[in-house]
Amino acid sequence: MIGKFMMGVGIEVIGALVISRAEGVKKCADGCPQLLTAFRFIFLWSCSITTLMEHLWAPWRIRYILGEREEGCFFCRKPQESDDAKNHILIRERNCFALLNTFPYNAGHLMVAPYKHTGELDDLSEQELSELMALTRRCKQLLTKALKPEGFNIGLNLGRCAGAGVVDHLHMHIVPRWSGDTNFMPVLADTHVVPQALDELYATLRKHVER
Repeated sequence: MIGKFMMGVGIEVIGALVISRAEGVKKCADGCPQLLTAFRFIFLWSCSITTLMEHLWAPWRIRYILGEREEGCFFCRKPQESDDAKNHILIRERNCFALLNTFPYNAGHLMVAPYKHTGELDDLSEQELSELMALTRRCKQLLTKALKPEGFNIGLNLGRCAGAGVVDHLHMHIVPRWSGDTNFMPVLADTHVVPQALDELYATLRKHVER
């Protein structure tokens, strides 16, 4: 809270200085496009950085965004294999399963998906839909016990324009959140610290599943 408050104070000071000096800088920048460009950058930065601080940044997901996409559907492939630890599958139920996201938005990011290959909620039976929500709740409880987050983002992205990475196989996201997880490191340095490796986190969560 203190860090965010100080950042806010700093932004307000910069904004005030930029506005109060705008005319003077503009006069000095006449005939010097490089200086005018720098001034514009500082002004835009001062206006937008508070907005940046409100988003959950996950720059390591660039491997997923730019990497080669797997052929076929991994939500269909992974549960058909027998190595749940390798595939980071935490829980198997009759109609749905839960697994760790390989490219998480935050530590402990889980996904719950039906075995049925479909991108439409309307294609799920009442039993499948009920189990999807029940397993989502179980995952939230599991993460609460294991990681003690301060909040959650939980939901579905249906359709490409809504942000679905896998359009044809719907899945629920359960993303644990902590105060400060939008910190200065990803905002100012384009880096983010993931506290635990996936294998280690998987082992930790499995212990809580088995209790």
